[in-house]
Amino acid sequence: MDSEKQGEQAGLSQADLIRLKKYLIVTLKRALESEGIPAPQREAFINQRILLILEQAKVKLPEVTHNQILEQVLNDLLGFGPIQDLLDDPEVSEIMVNGPKNIFVERKGRLSRVDTAFDNDEHVLRLIERIVQPLGRRVDADSPTVDARLPDGSRVNAVVSPVAIDGPSITIRKFSKERLQIADLIRFGSLTEGMAEFLRACVVARFNIVISGGTGSGKTTLLNVLSGYIPENERIITIEDAAELQLQQDHVMRMETKSANPDGRGAVTIRDLVRNSLRMRPDRIVVGECRGGEALDMLQAMNTGHDGSLTTVHSNAPRDALARLETLVLMAGMELPIKVIRQQISSAVDLIVQITRLKDGQRRVTAVTEVGGMEGEMVILTDIFKFEQTGMAEDGKVMGILKPTGIRPLFTPRLEAAGFKLGFEVFAPHLAELKNPRPAR
Repeated sequence: MDSEKQGEQAGLSQADLIRLKKYLIVTLKRALESEGIPAPQREAFINQRILLILEQAKVKLPEVTHNQILEQVLNDLLGFGPIQDLLDDPEVSEIMVNGPKNIFVERKGRLSRVDTAFDNDEHVLRLIERIVQPLGRRVDADSPTVDARLPDGSRVNAVVSPVAIDGPSITIRKFSKERLQIADLIRFGSLTEGMAEFLRACVVARFNIVISGGTGSGKTTLLNVLSGYIPENERIITIEDAAELQLQQDHVMRMETKSANPDGRGAVTIRDLVRNSLRMRPDRIVVGECRGGEALDMLQAMNTGHDGSLTTVHSNAPRDALARLETLVLMAGMELPIKVIRQQISSAVDLIVQITRLKDGQRRVTAVTEVGGMEGEMVILTDIFKFEQTGMAEDGKVMGILKPTGIRPLFTPRLEAAGFKLGFEVFAPHLAELKNPRPAR
């Protein structure tokens, strides 16, 4: 029997139950703040106080309805409301609230609708306020979009009226409690052992790497994994809109942007942080995502001795990544000729790693591409590894193989100078097989 029918048995309509729950939340929130109840004692306090309030109001609820109200009030006050169960579900990687009654989740790369719902728009707004307030951020009609993060590091984007037409929206990219290692990506089929060995060499040898991919393709996850190859004795500066990178080294300085104050001042942008990071004696600069004029500052940093920097951009192919970087540099407000911008990119960026979310939800590295300088006004790109789709299985799974193209990168001498002599088994395993055939049985 659902809560509406249970409420009717108690003489309460669904609207009455919503009003009761709102009253309990407001009253208990005020009591928790005024009485300074310690966090470990709050659940017991809420339970006891609800019993007292209902007894004083002479409201007797069926046990099932009482338990549902209690759980919802606890989630609202101590958790994240109706979506708390989704946040606790390890199989859910993303939560999308499209208004109070329209909620979707991503599980194993696939989207599905769930029965979870908020009471109304106001209920969603209360949760948004609860998320952004501790971070000193705001969201209202004058500033209707906001990026934030949950205490566990999950990334949150919220949009409210007048921008959100069908009700307040929340999108949560959940933070993985277990940090993935390169072995996990190999096991998932995202890349091969040869690709992993090559990428490790490039990171340790201080190559500048851009990770390219679409929304939800796994750029940040791959950035996390590759950053794990940075030696422990180097000072790393990370710069993000909302901090979510999980670097394990000891010497890491994390910075995130700050939105403007209500008077419109005090904003700190990624570009501000990139510029400031150059004064902080970085060995490596890791920018969570280049999405504006900071791309120019990043390229200049890469070109002036800050080798080994890593960042991500939104694009669907290595060549598109170059076009995206050109556009971002122009957003810096500098009227530079396209040829000059391309020269900056070609001399700064060594490698583009393309990661793609395939139609079946799989996330795979689909290209590892060397940036090989200029020819005329064009930047030369050479694929070192490539994903080739071979078909579709009956269950809709994309079939394909990740393999080297057989071309050695032009920067091979730099890898060898750094102590990495990668052989045929990485760039041309079929030739390695011919050179060292397996003994006949």
